[in-house]
Amino acid sequence: MIRLRGTVVGVGLYREQILPRVIDRVADTPALRDLRTEVCSALSGEVLEVGFGSGLNVAHYPDSVDSVTAVDPATVGRRLAAGRLAASRVPVAFADLDGDRLPLGDHTVDEILVTLTLCTIPDVDASLAEMRRVLRPGGTLRFFEHGRAPDAGARRWQKRLNPLWKPLAGGCNLDRAIDEIIRRAGFAVDVERRRLPGGAVFASMYVGTARPI
Repeated sequence: MIRLRGTVVGVGLYREQILPRVIDRVADTPALRDLRTEVCSALSGEVLEVGFGSGLNVAHYPDSVDSVTAVDPATVGRRLAAGRLAASRVPVAFADLDGDRLPLGDHTVDEILVTLTLCTIPDVDASLAEMRRVLRPGGTLRFFEHGRAPDAGARRWQKRLNPLWKPLAGGCNLDRAIDEIIRRAGFAVDVERRRLPGGAVFASMYVGTARPI
């Protein structure tokens, strides 16, 4: 159980109903909107978005995107996305996960978009293997993620705080080395490190692209 302002809340209720609404607010800052515009700007063709959430990327899809297949287990997020989807010209279809397997054939999407998602996926290696499987030859994985800080002091704080942060943030990890994880899945990675407002512990960012080797 989790206690919020003196009220005991069931973990299931918190994760399924409350947390998606909190994320919808805190992940929609001006700095993150700029990153969404930047990372989405080069998308084209048939796109798979893993970790669709409440559709915060929808307004940033460029005209070069033909369609989006969205993967996210949070049904509340889909309801929160309704207005954004209604205002978008890009058709979005939702696909359900069967375990860690994407419900798509081999080499069926042109691009994959992941934003603030790889920090949370429980079996991130299996999920990235699936992303690699469904990308067409020459396809691109485009991402921005937070993760392991570049400086040792911040990394120590991430390690200390992660056991407390993870259950509060729905399984989010502060200290995953995002570039290493993507490379391990068989991608060549072009990544830039940035720090957003909020400090190195929570806002050490990885922004980049990856292509299957």
